[in-house]
Amino acid sequence: MDAQDNTTLGSADIMKVMELLPHRYPFLLIDKIIEMKGDESCIGIKNVTINEPHFQGHFPTRPVMPGVLLIEAMAQTAGALCVHSLGSSHTPQLVYFMTIDKAKFRKPVGPGDQVHFHVKKIRNRSNIWRFEALAMVDGVKVAEAEISAMLVDA
Repeated sequence: MDAQDNTTLGSADIMKVMELLPHRYPFLLIDKIIEMKGDESCIGIKNVTINEPHFQGHFPTRPVMPGVLLIEAMAQTAGALCVHSLGSSHTPQLVYFMTIDKAKFRKPVGPGDQVHFHVKKIRNRSNIWRFEALAMVDGVKVAEAEISAMLVDA
């Protein structure tokens, strides 16, 4: 991938997502990425299914995706955007979560939902990135936060 390739990426299937992120099942929370625009913004998608391990205990009679996993999925979407923007000439990076600010959970997410994680870069300085992130189900905001991360050599 040259510099031109990382300016726009129409979509990234699960195989490409796994190239961009070190996470694996059960902690890879993004199924694909769409509408990636350089290092500015993208949308990650998670298809929520009843067979995910957290639903066994959260909660057996009313399965709800834990809010912390919604935040993690936002961070994974942002991390994939950061790593993609470096291009293929750069060695793979690790992305460490640094901060979570202004987190709000507005509606529960459960099996059968498809969550769209909209992340937009607020700024980046050196290896520190800050993003505004929204989680949407059927066009309705279910969670939001500002997150920051640091890219480090693997």
